[in-house]
Amino acid sequence: MKTPVKVGIGVVLVAVVGALGYAASQKNKTKPVEVRVEGVEARDLVASVTASGQIQPRTKVDVSADVTGKIVRLSVKEGDIVKRGQFLLQIDPEQPTAALQRAEAALASTRAQAAQARANLIQAERNFQRSQQIKQATPALVSEESVEQLRTQMEVNKALVEAATFSVEQAQASVRDAKQALSRTTITAPMSGKVTRLNVEEGETAIMGTLNKDAATLLTISDMSVLETKVKVDETDVARINVGDSAVIQIDAFPDTTFIGKVVEISNSSVTRTAAAGTSGDQAIDYEVRVQLLNPPSDTRPDFSATAKIVTATRKQALSIPIIALTVRENENLPNADTAVSVGRQPSKEVGKRDVEGVFIVGADNKVTFRPVKVGIAGERHFEVLGGLKAGEQIVAGTYQAIRELKDGALVKATKPDEKKPNATGTKS
Repeated sequence: MKTPVKVGIGVVLVAVVGALGYAASQKNKTKPVEVRVEGVEARDLVASVTASGQIQPRTKVDVSADVTGKIVRLSVKEGDIVKRGQFLLQIDPEQPTAALQRAEAALASTRAQAAQARANLIQAERNFQRSQQIKQATPALVSEESVEQLRTQMEVNKALVEAATFSVEQAQASVRDAKQALSRTTITAPMSGKVTRLNVEEGETAIMGTLNKDAATLLTISDMSVLETKVKVDETDVARINVGDSAVIQIDAFPDTTFIGKVVEISNSSVTRTAAAGTSGDQAIDYEVRVQLLNPPSDTRPDFSATAKIVTATRKQALSIPIIALTVRENENLPNADTAVSVGRQPSKEVGKRDVEGVFIVGADNKVTFRPVKVGIAGERHFEVLGGLKAGEQIVAGTYQAIRELKDGALVKATKPDEKKPNATGTKS
């Protein structure tokens, strides 16, 4: 049986343990959240859209054959500079030459037939005229039937002359067609530029490009004086880009150099591509934007990979906050949501349950208060502030996890931006 003294000691111990637990829990409740605190400052901001593509000449021509035949002569190689009208290659002209000779012979034959028809017509006209004269002088010598026969013969010969004339025109057209077919065996440069692709060798067979343009392309001539990079921009960003916007271009082949460019064209139709694996089955919508290089290097080649950073807006010394500091809360839960009116937003009772963007302000007592903020353009790391904040105010700028879980009235502890935690070796990482 326990003595009263032992029972009293037990009660005291339980009370002490309970008091210590309660004190620890109260301490945990008031433990401040470690956050990074920054001041609202004026900064230079640059809003941009980054997209990747390939370098292409603004003007290029794929040269293909209009006739099929063996290439018997090739006078250029890849990389050569050519002038407009310069001879490039010769396709075997034997068959087209023979076709031209046949057409010319047929033309000569039809011309001879036409000459014969005209001679027959002249003879028929003379016979008819003589019969008419005799008939008028001595009607008894020439019957009316003979006169009608001569008139019919004259009309028939007129028709034969007309048919022979059409035959000559048809033969002439055949000659022109044969000459054109023969001229197509000689390929000349359609423009001045550089031979950037050569797909054939002497002795290969060139085919017509009516059905298969890629297979029929013999070579490509490019005007390398004006180069562009064609980039694909997402539909959410293309509306911010305008023709004339400046751009900074990084070419993978020249990793240590950047180049200046400008937007010269924005497509009106979209380029649809399949979404990446592991995502929803929806298709991503892109638009092609052409950015012209203003200072391309002389040794640039087509199809070089490039990344263009298109500048869409700039601000000089604009009031700004870190991008990570901006968060959202349901405005119906905000005790000071009426401050949204001062930054161009409607109070919660009028806008329903939509989220409100804002930041957490750090007060003098180290407690935070959510305040709606109106932002403008986004730079690389900061948002432009259009309303809701003043220069010098202290806001929570990290970490992302801390900002996501913060609530009004929470106690915070500011950590220095350069404060680093020791790693397993005891050194600061």
